[in-house]
Amino acid sequence: MSDLKVTATPGTSTIEISRTFATTPERLFHANVDDEWQKKWLGPDIYKTEVPINEVRDGGRWRWTQRDDDGNTHGFRGVYHGDPSVENGITRTFEYEGVPGHVSLETLRFTDLGNGTTRIDVTSAFASVEDRDGMVQSGMEGGMEEGFVRLDKLLADS
Repeated sequence: MSDLKVTATPGTSTIEISRTFATTPERLFHANVDDEWQKKWLGPDIYKTEVPINEVRDGGRWRWTQRDDDGNTHGFRGVYHGDPSVENGITRTFEYEGVPGHVSLETLRFTDLGNGTTRIDVTSAFASVEDRDGMVQSGMEGGMEEGFVRLDKLLADS
């Protein structure tokens, strides 16, 4: 059973997400930056994810596209900031191309809980409460959990 926790405190412009995985911090970091791993687990089940750009370095760009069986495509993009690593985590901007100009700053941290488990903590800071609420209302929590369930399986099978 998943321990996904999504918190959007009223009056703030942030979303805080945490979830535990049965893996090491190094493997969980790798799953979040490696093109082939990202294709296999990112996003809701109804979409096929592609990773046309993924420059994992300070100033490097990234872009994901997600396509459903009807050919509808959703694009996401951003820029990495700092030196992405297990120790530093990942800091990047995040923008949904369907609603351009609403950019959030996202940080991912990987905490070793011992016994082969790692918690990921994600904080997304938006420019306004309205932007944050738009993301929460988009159904992102359900899509995120579907992806995390696939990631659980990938981690167990590899």
